[in-house]
Amino acid sequence: MATVTNTTQASFYFILTGIPGFEVSHIWISIPFCCLYTISIVGNTTILAVIRTEPSLHQPMYLFLSMLAVTDLGLTLTTLPTVMQLLWLNIRKISFEACFAQFFFLHGFSFMESSVLLAMSFDRYVAICRPLHYVTILTTKVIGRIALAIICRCILAVLPSLFLLKRLPFCRSHLLTHSYCLHQDMIRLVCADIQVNSWYGFALVLLIIVMDPLLIVLSYAFILKSILGTASWTERFQALSNCLSHILAVLVLYVPMVGVSMTHRFARHASPLVHVIMANIYLLAPPVMNPIIYSVKTKQIRQGINNLLFKRNMCLR
Repeated sequence: MATVTNTTQASFYFILTGIPGFEVSHIWISIPFCCLYTISIVGNTTILAVIRTEPSLHQPMYLFLSMLAVTDLGLTLTTLPTVMQLLWLNIRKISFEACFAQFFFLHGFSFMESSVLLAMSFDRYVAICRPLHYVTILTTKVIGRIALAIICRCILAVLPSLFLLKRLPFCRSHLLTHSYCLHQDMIRLVCADIQVNSWYGFALVLLIIVMDPLLIVLSYAFILKSILGTASWTERFQALSNCLSHILAVLVLYVPMVGVSMTHRFARHASPLVHVIMANIYLLAPPVMNPIIYSVKTKQIRQGINNLLFKRNMCLR
């Protein structure tokens, strides 16, 4: 096989895969995908519009929620073009550079989702364990610095893996097993030593995919300790209610993430359909479910949505 080097990458392309075994039904399968993408875009855009237009929501908790909505929008818009053009038009080819661009944004927004949820757990910890210092600790300036740190963290995490992969020759099949470009999928096509890539990937897993959930669990351990020390059951219930939306968002991200990792680790020889379904759940569940969770479980967001709809109806009259 011919080895693809840096001088020939311009003409190199990857071939994406839709739903294995259901190629003839792609046009029908596109309907639920289209609905999920629509829910994600409309839901997260609505969350952002509500927080922007409601002065009462200009608080740390909702500023972090707006970061989560932006991240979910980014994740949605990163996979939407290749998924829908494959299902609708059966366009399977993606250029070398376009694939690496999608790789960067896909993994970047995925890591950003984890980082934002970690920041939100810190917000809940301060709100419940240090309520008198909440406003002085989480000022607008501090939140801005946290947002900048999250962006820098994700860029610095993804760029090395991108450059480490891009320097390697691709000389195996062009065929990817998903309808978007994932690192673990692309690296299978490399015909060179990938030991450095593997060690960096392992370090990345420890620093983000393992450390973030552990820190979230630690923050909730302190929160639970503080709640159990409160005087009444009413106060305990109220404190837990304030954390419920965040807990559900954490589960929606990390349960599919663990499922995907377990599938790649222990079910490598399983049907390709299993891997495709797990990957799609992992990438679509958070952007779709997060706006639903926060709209249903957060009274202030529900009120904001109602006010936004009322103002829109008044403008249309």
